[in-house]
Amino acid sequence: MYDVAERSGVSIATVSRVYRNPDSVRAQTRERVLEAARELGYVPSGNARGLASRTTGVLGLCFPDYADPDAEADAENDSGADDAAMLYSDQIIRGMERAARRHGYALLIAASLQGGPESLVAKVAGRVDGFAVLAQTVPTEDLEVISRRLPVVMLAGPREIDHLDHLVVANAAGERELTRHLIEDHGLRRLAFVGGDPDSPDAEARFGGFREACGDAGLPVPDAPDLRTGMMTRAEGARAAETLLDRGGERPDAMVFANDQMAVGALRALERREVRVPEDMAVTGFDGIPLSRIVRPSLTTVRQPIRQLGEQAVELLVQRLADPSREPVSLELPVSLARRASCGCG
Repeated sequence: MYDVAERSGVSIATVSRVYRNPDSVRAQTRERVLEAARELGYVPSGNARGLASRTTGVLGLCFPDYADPDAEADAENDSGADDAAMLYSDQIIRGMERAARRHGYALLIAASLQGGPESLVAKVAGRVDGFAVLAQTVPTEDLEVISRRLPVVMLAGPREIDHLDHLVVANAAGERELTRHLIEDHGLRRLAFVGGDPDSPDAEARFGGFREACGDAGLPVPDAPDLRTGMMTRAEGARAAETLLDRGGERPDAMVFANDQMAVGALRALERREVRVPEDMAVTGFDGIPLSRIVRPSLTTVRQPIRQLGEQAVELLVQRLADPSREPVSLELPVSLARRASCGCG
């Protein structure tokens, strides 16, 4: 910065204003400073600025790295498949990036499945002004400690810490509406629910909505999903469909999956087994990922506002940074039913 100031014949303060508030500097002076910076290869140091202001200009996101190998393979084999292969966490990232850029922040992304989320979140916490964390990523006690000095927004799952801002979507209500649609509009009675790990709050909330709809319709209310999977990927969904087909007794009229990835895998498995969808078996998902629109048959699902979840997380962090003393909020974002071909709709 000293070298740029000397070469352009201005003060260091003027150089600083060119980068911090360019409209406050006359255009001719601003261009002279930028030209000197280009000649010298000067780039403002975010670290140095952070030392002066005690801020980083960065927001963080921590989430479990539940990768789906099938989705990754699609993106690698088809350069046009990137958007279609986007998963839940990809959509949250895109929403957060958009909102962070709008507020002048960069985004630091930390995905953790193995290697210890405790150490990961500690590293992230030291490099950001605040961060969003998906449920089941970081132990509650660690979040308690970190939230004493940094704004934290919890995404999905129950509100485990009352003093933190919290965002969730209407998982139970969405699954309840979807299940009622299958029962009341299509007359389906034998429904098999495929859930995830019992520790997955979203999947459990969706199963709760499924149970409510069964009870409201006078159908047997199951105590547990017909099947549970670990990673909720396409491969797991395909295996679940095979298992349900091979069980003795009457086949279900519909397979209700806790997310779209499993449902897409099931569609492929049913096609291999020459089970027609929806004529022989209806299939539904949850999330509304882009792939759900383009598979054949197109997937009936519950669309949740995933990008909006990421954008709203940034808004809450920015508000908290501006007013640390404001009352914490817990927001539930609405969902919508997408009626498509896999249940027999248009």
